[in-house]
Amino acid sequence: MKVYPYFVCEISANHNGSIVNAKKLIQIAKRNGADAVKLQTYTPNTMTLKSNKKDFLIKEGLWKGKNLWDLYKKAQTPFEWHKELFNYAKKLKITCFSTPFDETAVDLLESLNCPFYKVSSFEMTDIPLIKKIAKTKKLMIISTGMANLKEIDITYNIAKKNGAKEIILLYCVSNYPSKISDFNFKNIGILKEKYNCRVGFSDHSKDNKVVAAAVAAGAEVIEKHIALDGQKKGPDIAFSLKGRQVKEYINVIRKTSKLLGKNYFFRTKSEFKNKIFRRSIYATKNIEKGDKFTKDNIKVIRPGYGLEPIYYEKLINKKSPISILKETPLKKNILSKLKIK
Repeated sequence: MKVYPYFVCEISANHNGSIVNAKKLIQIAKRNGADAVKLQTYTPNTMTLKSNKKDFLIKEGLWKGKNLWDLYKKAQTPFEWHKELFNYAKKLKITCFSTPFDETAVDLLESLNCPFYKVSSFEMTDIPLIKKIAKTKKLMIISTGMANLKEIDITYNIAKKNGAKEIILLYCVSNYPSKISDFNFKNIGILKEKYNCRVGFSDHSKDNKVVAAAVAAGAEVIEKHIALDGQKKGPDIAFSLKGRQVKEYINVIRKTSKLLGKNYFFRTKSEFKNKIFRRSIYATKNIEKGDKFTKDNIKVIRPGYGLEPIYYEKLINKKSPISILKETPLKKNILSKLKIK
């Protein structure tokens, strides 16, 4: 992965069943400066059962009233598309990876040399899947929506024990779309401290201020769903960036990161020119060589061309080693002559 924050465009189901649209979404990611695009790798039968019983009907939220099988059948990125999409991303020189939702998906992605893997919030408690991905020894990005620390502990430790050499945890709110009141970005710091790993943010909100807060809180990887410019329909359209909005979103990430700056105390050179507006020590009267410095003949005033005010009290009652004209600044050579440090 490159310099952080690393930005991932999630294609998810917004291709609406068209590989042409999927390629257009990859183009949007590349054109607007994303670091990577991500697919979702599943089939309806690896996600659920083909059943009309009440258990398989979504009862609330964005997809209320939809049958699980029908939703996943419509939303899937077919296995047979994957090789073409990976090759297309390679051609455009943008990293492509995926979220596998079962072990067969991992096998497919391994055959395509998928560089690293994302684990969905809803699958992070699927221990056989966690073990399967971990055994590839590739970077695992694990989304933690809905999970408490005990659940994250179990998943994180199992992944480590089964071969995962590096894990990035994503703070995530699994509401679609997420509201401002849903977030607690102190969770990012808590996860970093507890697991001593990089932590990112999976964003399902509709407000760019949310990602700015995430970056300010220390998020090093950002994931966001995208759609085509002007797209009005799609399973994830309610919380997706559309076309040119991707660039605006990335600009928020980059500007916020730039504002955070360096990991040491820093001032820009351009700021130093304003030091002339600080106070410094000036002669208010003509001072002859041998005259004592007093409150009557030196004063701390603006501008800042003279000695810094820290030396004012050290000069009082000392004899001037040189003659100084009134309304002129006292210079540093006076300090060495008086042996003042």
